[in-house]
Amino acid sequence: MNEFIKTFARWGTAAALAGACAMAAHGQESQSEPSSVDSFNFPENLTILGQNDLKLRRPTATVNGIVVTGTDVDQRVALLLAVNDAHDVPEDELKRLRLQVLRTLIDETLQIQEAGVQKIEPTKEDVDQSYARLANDRFNRSVDAMDAYLNSIGSSPQSLKRQIEGELAWNNLLRRNVAPFVNVSSEEVNELYERMQASRGTYEYRLGEIYLSANENNRQAVSDNANRIVEQLRQGGSFVSYARQFSESTTAAQGGDLGWIKLEQLQNPQLEEIAKQMQPGQLMGPVEIPGGFDILYLIDKRQIGMADPRDALLSLKQISIDFPKGMSQDDARERATAFAEAVKKIRGCGEADAAAAAFGADVVNNDQIAVRSLPEALQNLMLELNVGQSTPPFGSLDEGVRVLMLCGRDDPDANSGPDRETLASTMEDDRINKRAQRYLRDLRRDAVVEYN
Repeated sequence: MNEFIKTFARWGTAAALAGACAMAAHGQESQSEPSSVDSFNFPENLTILGQNDLKLRRPTATVNGIVVTGTDVDQRVALLLAVNDAHDVPEDELKRLRLQVLRTLIDETLQIQEAGVQKIEPTKEDVDQSYARLANDRFNRSVDAMDAYLNSIGSSPQSLKRQIEGELAWNNLLRRNVAPFVNVSSEEVNELYERMQASRGTYEYRLGEIYLSANENNRQAVSDNANRIVEQLRQGGSFVSYARQFSESTTAAQGGDLGWIKLEQLQNPQLEEIAKQMQPGQLMGPVEIPGGFDILYLIDKRQIGMADPRDALLSLKQISIDFPKGMSQDDARERATAFAEAVKKIRGCGEADAAAAAFGADVVNNDQIAVRSLPEALQNLMLELNVGQSTPPFGSLDEGVRVLMLCGRDDPDANSGPDRETLASTMEDDRINKRAQRYLRDLRRDAVVEYN
């Protein structure tokens, strides 16, 4: 059983599909070079006959006889806005968001219908159990508290349960109709394993993606939508949430996370070159690729087979002082300078507590903190310290001034990279991802959808 299926079985909702499809979806068959439109024989001077009233239509639809209501759309939009802590969204942006959500709800309806036709639809008990796990594990709420929260933001438990039902239905379909027909030979795994062993010391990347499909007819509209998503992300929107809602790759189920990959696995030289230049935390895009547009987010990167210093576990003492309300700027600055001088005289962590008490400073201990969990500005500072040394003071006159003193460091073991079993699972997931895109495309093509 591949990792895609195993992970889902463990959690029961796509919100926890952390192990699914860890390789990039850019090489998938549904995103191959678009076919020529010459067969349609479009006239050179194309004239639209009839009134273009698309903007006047409400974002509702009937999908093979099942109605997607305006309430369905509004409640899903409310959940998306709440998760992203979005306020005062312009009306034009809300209209575009509703249309995007409508497309998502249509896909969910098709997936649920297809599972029903094949008699593998999720039961009410399946959905309720997944909802309860999601409430507890992701939101730290009971079911009743989760219900109340969703109602308070203008959404509803039914809306979230519908999303869960769609994801469960889709997983059932992939488990029956796709996964059993995907095979990865031991020769393929061994070849990839040997290539990776030969690449020890080179970098691998943990990337997030938001993929939006496009064709010649809707290219500009999709490009505009991708740019709006990037703008919202730069203003603080959650990449994971936007990926879940908008990305058309199956990595959307885990917030767009591709997992740790070699750039060659992107199977797109343009994206490889862009990702190579990125730094952790950087967002790039939208990038036009065959079949659509991609937005990339570099979560992290590391060297294969090499220990990452940022994985070291530190034993730290934080020594800090606060400034009483009403203290003048000059007095606070003088106290901060005296504090910095006093810290310099501390001879290691053994003297820290007594020295801090003499100066009226507070001490907080933490014996198991990874370098990478510290703010980026402090990470390089900590890597340069020897045991017993401290960082320069940081903070502000308003929030207080502090230093971190290094009391011990446990360096990480070398990372040997994925084993053959992990590689086989990753390759299998990638092939499932490609076929899943084709499967959904076929469902869309055969559907009867009436827009209201």
